[in-house]
Amino acid sequence: MHQIVNYASTYGGTFLVVLTVLVFVHEFGHYYVARRNGVRVEVFSIGFGPEIWGFNDRAGTRWKFSLIPLGGYVKMFGDADAASRPGAETRAMTPEERAVSFHHKRVGQRAAIVVAGPMANFLFAIVALSMLFMFYGQPFTPAVVQQVEPDSAAAAAGLQAGDRVLELGGHKIERFEDLQQIIAVNPGVTLDVTVQRGDAQLGLKVTPRAVESEDRFGNKSRIGRLGVVRGQDEYHRRDPLNAVWAAAKATWALVVGTLDAVGQMIAGTHGTEDLGGPLRIVQMSGEMAQLGLVQVIWFMTVLSVNLGLINLFPVPMLDGGHLMYYGLEALRGRPLGERAQEYGFRIGLALVLSLMIFATWNDLIHFGVGSFVKSLISKV
Repeated sequence: MHQIVNYASTYGGTFLVVLTVLVFVHEFGHYYVARRNGVRVEVFSIGFGPEIWGFNDRAGTRWKFSLIPLGGYVKMFGDADAASRPGAETRAMTPEERAVSFHHKRVGQRAAIVVAGPMANFLFAIVALSMLFMFYGQPFTPAVVQQVEPDSAAAAAGLQAGDRVLELGGHKIERFEDLQQIIAVNPGVTLDVTVQRGDAQLGLKVTPRAVESEDRFGNKSRIGRLGVVRGQDEYHRRDPLNAVWAAAKATWALVVGTLDAVGQMIAGTHGTEDLGGPLRIVQMSGEMAQLGLVQVIWFMTVLSVNLGLINLFPVPMLDGGHLMYYGLEALRGRPLGERAQEYGFRIGLALVLSLMIFATWNDLIHFGVGSFVKSLISKV
């Protein structure tokens, strides 16, 4: 318990800055495309609950910071609440009001406004990485095996020193970092690997060993380990065009890696103990800040991609749920009934709250609160 309080007091400021930037980016995507489509935006809020501070702009939008900083929302004209459900007044609007109401826009316009939030998160990741690759450099190590550790997964697969990895698990490998990323999220999973050995290409199979890794801060996680030694890290600065292209590929790799990890959790081939919540993000935000600005930007990039992906899941309450409704509306030629949408939002809310509770419970276990509570009970 003391550890949680210590992290919150030490790293809470960094966490709030990171989260505020990412939430602003996401909600600004909704706001910008809504305004471009003639929708009146009534509220742009960072956080939920009572307002702490805010102001009105010339267009009548209330920009504000709210008490609970875990997210944000854009409330458009015609919305009943922050979840963008249609209000009862949408049925009795004047033609002028319908012209600026979100719920009276064409289904394609509404879909564009909804998808703009997650797309803004992906765009943020590309821009942030592009700047890093231009001014600091992109990590680059050729995917060449310098040494194979004895009794390792690599040795069992037949890998040898000097092999250049070309493909792994169906993914093209250009850098050693690509290899690491795939291996780490596939502990115990057998993967096809293609290597260049001299003038020949060989097809092998490798099963990364599941190991418990501990970082410099004492955080433990279960990852895959291949058992090879790579060359020295290099950082290559990119020109603007190549930086953007490399950033787009790196962002796509994050998307694919995240979806692979989620798929493994759903299939039961990867544990859910690594699924972290707000407490873990507080901790990691502070740890990245200790390592420097570059690591903070990398961390924000990963979080931004995850935020965009999560919101695209077809769960009512999330952006993906709205897109699912709009897809059904386009197929049916009319919106779903209010009752069906209401039940959908209730189910979505239950799923989102369940995920938050589960992730927070994982955080508490991670920080040893379960052992703390058990020790208190044992003393009674």
